[in-house]
Amino acid sequence: MADRLTQLQDAVNSLADQFCNAIGVLQQCGPPASFSNIQTAINKDQPANPTEEYAQLFAALIARTAKDIDVLIDSLPSEESTAALQAASLYKLEEENHEAATSLEDVVYRGDMLLEKIQSALADIAQSQLKTRSGTHSQSLPDSWHQCIHTAGEEELFQCQ
Repeated sequence: MADRLTQLQDAVNSLADQFCNAIGVLQQCGPPASFSNIQTAINKDQPANPTEEYAQLFAALIARTAKDIDVLIDSLPSEESTAALQAASLYKLEEENHEAATSLEDVVYRGDMLLEKIQSALADIAQSQLKTRSGTHSQSLPDSWHQCIHTAGEEELFQCQ
């Protein structure tokens, strides 16, 4: 993406193009001026051109580009912005960034703790289901099944069975 000055230069160039195109179209489509002594039969036979539509179109384009230029100019740093003010602003942004990072780390930690609890609950549920399927007999499960139950998530549990 281009910097603001390049965007501003592109917008000014676009505005110049729009002015040139508007003048060219209006010259091409506009009715000729009549001179008092000269009458031409060619101009009388030409149909009327939609110059009003062209005028509205170019006026809208020029106005929009001018507004874009104003927005770009307003987004440029002011002359009052010194290096000290910019440094203070950057320092404040860094502090906010560190606070956000700390908050994110806390949320991730709580998410990991919740994930562990959910995995433990799923393992307990899976173990209960396995005991229920095998009946209330005092059969013990093979060690490979116990290991699979305690280390697997829900998807892996079904692969172990």
